[in-house]
Amino acid sequence: MKALKIKGLSFKYVTSSRWALKNINLEVDEGEFVLITGPSGCGKTTLCRCINGLIPHFYEGEYKGEVVLFEEIKVHEHEPYELADKVGMVFQDPESQLFMTTVEREIAFGLENLGLDREEMKNRVEWVLGLLGIEHLRDKAPYELSGGEQQKVAIAAVIAMRPKILVLDEPTANLDPMSALDVINTLCRLRKEMRITVVIVEHRLDMLAPLVDRIIVMDKGSIIISGNPREVFSKEVSRLERIGVEVPKVCLAYKELINATKSEVPLTPDEFVKVILHAKKGCNRSKGSLV
Repeated sequence: MKALKIKGLSFKYVTSSRWALKNINLEVDEGEFVLITGPSGCGKTTLCRCINGLIPHFYEGEYKGEVVLFEEIKVHEHEPYELADKVGMVFQDPESQLFMTTVEREIAFGLENLGLDREEMKNRVEWVLGLLGIEHLRDKAPYELSGGEQQKVAIAAVIAMRPKILVLDEPTANLDPMSALDVINTLCRLRKEMRITVVIVEHRLDMLAPLVDRIIVMDKGSIIISGNPREVFSKEVSRLERIGVEVPKVCLAYKELINATKSEVPLTPDEFVKVILHAKKGCNRSKGSLV
């Protein structure tokens, strides 16, 4: 089943004269891990808002096309709160989502809005605290936490509502590399344990390229590239650089070695080392070495 189908989607904010999205067509399978990237202002955040219903219900403008969840739920026909158990969204700045006095209350807030009984709320809070390994933060105020901890709490508050699709808009943008890696590893674990569909907007391609099923590249409101990571980084490096997408360094180095080896494009430093060793071995053999 398709978790998400976007058909002919275009959107222009009421305050703008240009289209933020132009005829977007996209399908995402259940359980798929999809990375959306592209230069600033290309429409990535707008697309996220369309998936969870903030557009057209919260942001005004001209809306064309449709977003359909699980083959039957048309997003424009349902208010965002009605979709909370279908689509959960985590924003770039966790502080914009966190406003309760403690982490425990923050997680419980969304559950109260779903109308769950007290016992079910308690069980879900305990479950998600354990799932994300943040039991020790239970009684702390969100403003006391580090950026990485705040982002985990924001994710926990969304996951507690058990959405089938998790949308994240640059969740590591304000985090240091170690905290960013921790958040990404958490997402991978959640995807595996909960079997949810993950759509993530990110610029840190070096961290995510080895983990995602598909990369979607946007530019000027349109999808210009879609494919698995190896396809994208073996065929589209020059195009990505031209529009300002930060290509993983191992892929750029591979581009320099492409004439020396026929191996697949590497996505991690370990794979890159293997490519170098393979190329070196070939060079040595051509010179009559026994290596």
